[in-house]
Amino acid sequence: MADCLFCKIIKGDIPSDRLYEDDDVYAFRDISPQAPVHFLVIPKKHISGPAALTEEDEKIIGKMMRVGADIAKQEEVGDAFRVVFNNGAGAGQTVFHIHMHILGGRSLSWPPG
Repeated sequence: MADCLFCKIIKGDIPSDRLYEDDDVYAFRDISPQAPVHFLVIPKKHISGPAALTEEDEKIIGKMMRVGADIAKQEEVGDAFRVVFNNGAGAGQTVFHIHMHILGGRSLSWPPG
């Protein structure tokens, strides 16, 4: 989508601190980190959010999870990290391109704010 912030990041129109990229997914550091380690993993295919997923998208979501776990390991957070997907403005989604937050590097309480 031409006006999507994350689509522009994928295309290179907006700079990002890239951590990983392949044909399917792109990962980069969050510009407003909520933990010492906070990055996003997004599919290159534009999908507006979790509720818009189709059966066809199941493979890419699994790949996002694997890539996120691999990067968390590289970032040395061990096995203590949080994975977050938001769906809709009422849940805190501000960019309507599905994205997975990975947060770690500090103790995380529950429930989150």
